[in-house]
Amino acid sequence: MTNPLHGALIGQQPAPALPFLIAADGAITSYADVDRASARLANALVAAGVAPGDRVAVQVEKSAAALALYLATLRAGAVFLPLNTAYTPDEIGYFFGDAEPALVVSDPARFEATRAAAGTAQVMTLGADGTTGSLIEAKDAQPDSHAPVARTADDLAAILYTSGTTGRSKGAMLSHRNLLSNARTLRDYWRVTAEDVLLHALPIFHTHGLFVATNTLMLAGAAMIFLPRFDAAQAIGLLPRATMMMGVPTFYTRLLDRADFTAEAAGNIRLFISGSAPLLAETHRAFERLTGHRILERYGMTETNMNTSNPHDGDRRAGTVGFPLPGVELRIMGEDGPLPDGEIGMIEVRGPNVFQGYWRMPEKTAEELRPDSWFITGDLGKRDPDGYVSIVGRGKDLVISGGFNVYPKEVELLIDELPGVLESAVIGVPHPNFGEAVVAVIARAPGADPDPHAIRAALEGRLAKFKQPKQVIVVDELPRNTMGKVQKSALRAEHAGLFAGH
Repeated sequence: MTNPLHGALIGQQPAPALPFLIAADGAITSYADVDRASARLANALVAAGVAPGDRVAVQVEKSAAALALYLATLRAGAVFLPLNTAYTPDEIGYFFGDAEPALVVSDPARFEATRAAAGTAQVMTLGADGTTGSLIEAKDAQPDSHAPVARTADDLAAILYTSGTTGRSKGAMLSHRNLLSNARTLRDYWRVTAEDVLLHALPIFHTHGLFVATNTLMLAGAAMIFLPRFDAAQAIGLLPRATMMMGVPTFYTRLLDRADFTAEAAGNIRLFISGSAPLLAETHRAFERLTGHRILERYGMTETNMNTSNPHDGDRRAGTVGFPLPGVELRIMGEDGPLPDGEIGMIEVRGPNVFQGYWRMPEKTAEELRPDSWFITGDLGKRDPDGYVSIVGRGKDLVISGGFNVYPKEVELLIDELPGVLESAVIGVPHPNFGEAVVAVIARAPGADPDPHAIRAALEGRLAKFKQPKQVIVVDELPRNTMGKVQKSALRAEHAGLFAGH
């Protein structure tokens, strides 16, 4: 195969007339349509001076054309670099300086700010609806055929930057093999076929919406109802036309909050999948009570795509992320080596899905990617006797109070069961006597006003004293990033001075 990933996604489609993207109004983009669009865009990229191996940085709204641009970048042998649309000009300047893209594609409204941040890179534009901008004008002047540039399985297909919660953002280098192997595994593990229609309301600047959803569905020749963003009312109206839905936990909580979300509305869906942030066990149970469906939770990362999944056939256990996927090895490591079932340690994974390292950061690569290809994920977890993996938290979120390790998830699970609590985030903040003190930040349930003193009292006798929160803070909601993950680093920064002067 001359271009492994592009060839698998587009070049091997058995029926080009099959629908690929379905808009909310029913308009259809076929596989043949996106093939022609990606060919024209690839020609436009080459005409703009993009060479094999060059980076193409993209910060645009979600559209069919934006997805075709991803395929066009692969087709031209270049490296796709998607950027969160929420990033400011100051933030994107770092990515441009680090990745040195040959071309930057931005929304027309951001053109001047992007050009100022882009340095020597050429800047073109793509409008929010995918039909306007200088890139579209260039595309429309190109022929609708383009022979994919030869690439090997180990050539880079994409660079995705991590969130950078502990210093500079790192560019995870993902090869054609990394992305293609994972998409094939997920297609087979989740039983995706050309008969499936995915409700796609995720962003496409992140591995979830771009690789887990799009690559997997394309490999199967399936279709996607392609929505610019998630709107619960709109999703409920479209669910009868779909067979699958992928989402972050907030998608499911928003559905459950609506009276018009019923078992009948979900009746045509064969598989609900959740990821990118932990799904509360109560959400899992409430969803099953209402719809009869058990949400399938899985676990992945920017550097690896998907590592584990609850089974398609079998028991999908609330609070777990299932088993290692076929071809993926997983171990729980302590200071002296692998740990037995039931013990908490660092999750490490190895397999064809694991990235090539961090762009221009060999020292960070060496810290997190062992010579024998085991990747140190930074996530703490455990495996039960049946083989199910549970995530306890990020290693950097571990609280060390008075010399004792406190795993936030253990405390959060107990707090989340208490009346008036929607969810909680347990963090460690500086304390003059203990090094770090355990603090619980609680989001109140609708209409509730939980008493911090009552919450602390409820935990007495259920947790060792060193694990009990020394302070409970009640808020309306917890801070989250665009993929729904609670931002504990923001909470730690906000409350860093809580015990100053004690």
